[in-house]
Amino acid sequence: MTKQRVLSGVQPTGNLHLGNYLGAIRNWVEIQQEYDNFFCVVDLHAITVPHDPKALADNTLTMAALYLACGIDLECSNIFVQSHIKAHSELTWLLNCITPLNWLERMIQFKEKALKQGENVSVGLLDYPVLMAADILLYNADKVPVGEDQKQHLELTRDIAIRFNDKFGKKKEPVLKVPDPLIRQQGARVMSLTDGTKKMSKSDPSELSRINLLDPPDAIKKKIKKCKTDPVKGLAFDDPERPECNNLLTLYQLLSGKTKEEVATECQDMGWGQFKPLLTDAAIAALEPIQNKYQAIMDNQDYLDSVLRDGAAKADEVANATLARVKNALGFLPHP
Repeated sequence: MTKQRVLSGVQPTGNLHLGNYLGAIRNWVEIQQEYDNFFCVVDLHAITVPHDPKALADNTLTMAALYLACGIDLECSNIFVQSHIKAHSELTWLLNCITPLNWLERMIQFKEKALKQGENVSVGLLDYPVLMAADILLYNADKVPVGEDQKQHLELTRDIAIRFNDKFGKKKEPVLKVPDPLIRQQGARVMSLTDGTKKMSKSDPSELSRINLLDPPDAIKKKIKKCKTDPVKGLAFDDPERPECNNLLTLYQLLSGKTKEEVATECQDMGWGQFKPLLTDAAIAALEPIQNKYQAIMDNQDYLDSVLRDGAAKADEVANATLARVKNALGFLPHP
């Protein structure tokens, strides 16, 4: 039986943090043997907000190396850079022309980011979800691992595919495959260390809000020592009045590999002074093998280049076949 296909990616903006790892990449690693996987570094998405051109290429290589360091297996997965596949940009334009503007204007992430950027907000930020739809639809993805904050974008992808198929496809021969979400229930939304009601984010101006995968032990210790807590003695999950407590216990559970019940029992009588060293040790131990493997990969630039070259060749083949199918359905003159 042919494996179903998975497509996902992360922007090369800053360092990967525990939210990216526990909410997304670790899930990719755990399920990758079950699927045919395409994992891209979505550098085209990275320029929808102000960025540093001098850092973009380096950040892209760092992200690809971290995919490998976190355990992506090239026997069942392809790693490539989004901008290396021209079909992403071309399909985005074609999908733009059949996507109603009001579908994009209602996207929650656009509204939130547009408020922050004011008059500097770009058309690219508005159009971000159509590019994301092109990313997914090019590879005929059956499943897309998404966090809770990306569910609306995946719904838009599904709506665009259905609209395209209805307008330009045949009843028994849809042009585009309609993907389904693959949502990890546990750890799908890792929260900030400085505010347990907000998601851990690369865009947060405070470095203390997140633990990056490449943070050295001293930095991890400092961030956990300074993270927001509450004055209540005894630690417990799922108390709506204690978001930071729930977040830190969940982090400890995920990093230590213990069950929720084991953590609840272990920590029920603890104070924060006793718990924080436990969390620190668990975080350092979980990240050490990733950091060691990452350094080995970055020390072998030829290997990393070959991974991205091979991944792009495989991605290009699949993407171009989809693009040709779309252009044919739209009525374009074939290339002579």
